[in-house]
Amino acid sequence: MLTGYHWLYVAAVAAVGLASVARTAFYYLLRYFTDDVLGSGTLGSGALGSGTLGSGALGSTTAVSRLPWVALGFIGLALFQGGFSFFSGRWAAETAEGSTRRLRDYLYDHIQRLSFAYHDKTPTGELIQRATSDVDALRRFYADQAIGAGRISLLFLVNFTALLTLNTRLALISVVLIPFVLATSVWFFRKVSQLYEEFQEQEAKLSTTLQENLSGIRVVKAFARQAYEKDKFERDNFERYRRGKRLLIMHAVYWPSTDILVFAQLILGYFVGAVMAINGTITVGTFLAYLGMVSMIAWPLRQLGRLIVDMSTGIVSFGRVVAIIREDREPLDVGQHQPTDPLRGEVRFEQVCFGYEGEGETAVILHDISFHCQPGQVVALIGSTGAGKTSLVNLLPRFYDYSSGSITLDGVELRDYSRRYLRQQMGIVQQEPFLFSRTIRDNILYGVGRSVSDAEVEDAARAAAIHDVILTFPNGYNTLVGEKGVTLSGGQKQRVTLARTLLQNPRILILDDATSSVDMETEAVIREALETLLPGRTTFIIAHRIQTVMAADLILVMDKGRIVQSGAHEELMATQGTYRRIFNLQSQIEDELEQDLARVSG
Repeated sequence: MLTGYHWLYVAAVAAVGLASVARTAFYYLLRYFTDDVLGSGTLGSGALGSGTLGSGALGSTTAVSRLPWVALGFIGLALFQGGFSFFSGRWAAETAEGSTRRLRDYLYDHIQRLSFAYHDKTPTGELIQRATSDVDALRRFYADQAIGAGRISLLFLVNFTALLTLNTRLALISVVLIPFVLATSVWFFRKVSQLYEEFQEQEAKLSTTLQENLSGIRVVKAFARQAYEKDKFERDNFERYRRGKRLLIMHAVYWPSTDILVFAQLILGYFVGAVMAINGTITVGTFLAYLGMVSMIAWPLRQLGRLIVDMSTGIVSFGRVVAIIREDREPLDVGQHQPTDPLRGEVRFEQVCFGYEGEGETAVILHDISFHCQPGQVVALIGSTGAGKTSLVNLLPRFYDYSSGSITLDGVELRDYSRRYLRQQMGIVQQEPFLFSRTIRDNILYGVGRSVSDAEVEDAARAAAIHDVILTFPNGYNTLVGEKGVTLSGGQKQRVTLARTLLQNPRILILDDATSSVDMETEAVIREALETLLPGRTTFIIAHRIQTVMAADLILVMDKGRIVQSGAHEELMATQGTYRRIFNLQSQIEDELEQDLARVSG
């Protein structure tokens, strides 16, 4: 994560060390000032009472001449310490901000390159939470917590070493309770880590609930489910509150626990040091220096405990982010066959089986699928919802890989093509149209990796029967559509996505129920426009209305993941079966509708 910032962070740590040394040197200078400048340096045997401390020393020329240098020493050490503390904080912040910026960029790119199977099982809110909140926790970790832990560790090392040079007995007494402080911190660290992970999981769940609700706000309003959604959100929010409260209580318990230990350590050290000073074992200057140094050991270690507890949030967030990064990317450019020419479009399925991977098992969706289509043919798939039509066409661009059997494209096994090549050769209009919050022109141009003229954009829009509609908007092709194209009707969105696909000029065209959101008149217009575009392209059409697929070269009737009938319209109508039953049912419904309309108009 710190790639490119290693040396800057090392410099920040080194600056922390130099600032720590300057702070310890301050107490050495205080000892010198007290013992060698202000007095004889011995507090004992009635020294204070007899006036030994300062018996002419302060008035002497030597003592007075030393004062400016001592003052400059204090000022110099303060500037030295402050300067390196400033550089340490700046370099640490620069490292944290720079590295997390790179991490966000990488994570965003990585998430887009993960497989469809991963996105199928991972809630959007969970990914948003990890790319925002967890990454920000890592920023705080490097900017404050890690560098703070380094500062405290160096303060302890430097000051404890200095105490050993002052008095070994005092040094050892000053750390007798430190192991208990650290043990308490480690115990709280483990507890807080678990509680924070639970809190983040609930935070992600709450984000998912909010994201789904806002995305489906029109459905919520249409069914008047505001009260239901409010109760659902309140339940998730209360659980977040409950987990957050437990986390804060654990933090609140930590402070008084460590305060008791630290105060006990300081009182013990002050008492022993005072007794030694009174008995003349150490000088007044040594005692004053000891007071400063022991405080630089005890209080920072208390802060270290807090940082250890806070660092648990960064460590948990690091694990959550790494869990995404460790997911294998979808290999776009892996494939033994690297054709230089466009596809012809000959497709052959031979006993293909496929299933979506679940938790511990695979749910088989397609069973023994076999058919063959020549280049330029139109293949229609029809069947009930859940029959496996979309799953079948999703195998062609390798959104998923089949588990057994064989799929060949122009005589080459599909797995030998790279995913990037396949997707560049295929145009897909999906069952649920999606538009970005950009202009209509930008949405039509999306995915086209070449320079495109306005005339080509308009031709694609005409082919999709949307050009005239676009011209009625105030800004025409520069009209901004809302999130997911919310300002357009369902049929308009579908036709814009169709224009986007047609602009790619794909060799294989996949229309996944592409006319489901348009009226019959518009569907007829689209069908007529497509008749001029389909020749020369292998086309797969998924539809529910038989009138949409009657002209197809090959019709596959699917039921429960199997092909139960196949052939042209005339062949299928000549035999009893599912296709003929659906045709008769739809024809009957249309006849009844026409009769009702005739009665109403009459």
